Amino acid sequence: MTTAPEGEPVADPALRRALTAAGLPARGRYLPTHGWVSRAWVGEHHVVRLSEGRFRDAYRHEAAVVGLLEGTEVPHAPHIAHGDGPDGPWSVSERLPGRTLHAAWPEADLSTRRALIESLGSALRALHQVPVPESLRPPWLADALAGEQWPAYHPPVVSAAPARVEAARRRPDHDARLLADVAAWIQDRMGLFADDRPVLVHGDLHGSNVMVDQGRVTGLIDFAEGSAQAADAELDTLLRWCARSEEFPPTPGGHGLERSTLAEVPRWLHGAYPELFEREHLRERLAVYDLTMEIAIYAHHPEPGPRSTAHGRLTRLLRGRSHLDDVMSQLDGLVE
Repeated sequence: MTTAPEGEPVADPALRRALTAAGLPARGRYLPTHGWVSRAWVGEHHVVRLSEGRFRDAYRHEAAVVGLLEGTEVPHAPHIAHGDGPDGPWSVSERLPGRTLHAAWPEADLSTRRALIESLGSALRALHQVPVPESLRPPWLADALAGEQWPAYHPPVVSAAPARVEAARRRPDHDARLLADVAAWIQDRMGLFADDRPVLVHGDLHGSNVMVDQGRVTGLIDFAEGSAQAADAELDTLLRWCARSEEFPPTPGGHGLERSTLAEVPRWLHGAYPELFEREHLRERLAVYDLTMEIAIYAHHPEPGPRSTAHGRLTRLLRGRSHLDDVMSQLDGLVE
């Protein structure tokens, strides 16, 4: 991989245009990389991202969320600028020290791994104390909830689950009996969420969205899914990452972490941030979050493969089986 020497103009025209639009010198060393929905360049002081545009106003929303973090104890990358250009939506933020938790994890020893997760617990506690507008929700998520075909995961929105069932019923290939059972199952559990107090939730926390250095978290990144939700909604992705880590490679064609290496993460996180796990009926609430995500895929994903997978997972959830069964066994005696 070649990069421009220190001080020389950057070679990539899209990077050059983004830096210029942000009011920054278009010079220096930038390492190019690719994510799932964006290109990125990592410089000595800044990170530049260029989106393919599928997630409407994602960078604008992220900038608003990061703005809420200013002056708080939440470790994060300060936002520099964002906008829309001839190459698509772009965003520039300060570069945080270290590397992603995903990259650091394999070579970290057991004590370092524990320290990293405990530091993550402290970061999450600070995040969930940030004042947040109750209406905070990504614009692209509103599009997905409005019924558009949506070929990606999105955070669980429990209040929208009944509408997702109705959307699934409009598909010509739907399983009517399954959807009737899902509707009844959801209705029986909606009362579990009646007294929720929304807090600022990251919504997509896993190894690639946490920066670490010298045994601590230096920042939470990628707040495109930040929203006002109950704090335990944060566990939906975090525990999914522990249970199905192979589904969380950092880049297309990459590999997720070895699942066995994440076995202690729930217990370590509980030790650092026990309040996150103290919600009454937590196991059942987590099952509802999971079902909410699966019914969204079953209703809106344009491809038959993911819809078929969601059908199978919905069936297992109705039977009381979940991908979290093994993960939650680490917390036996500690959570309800």
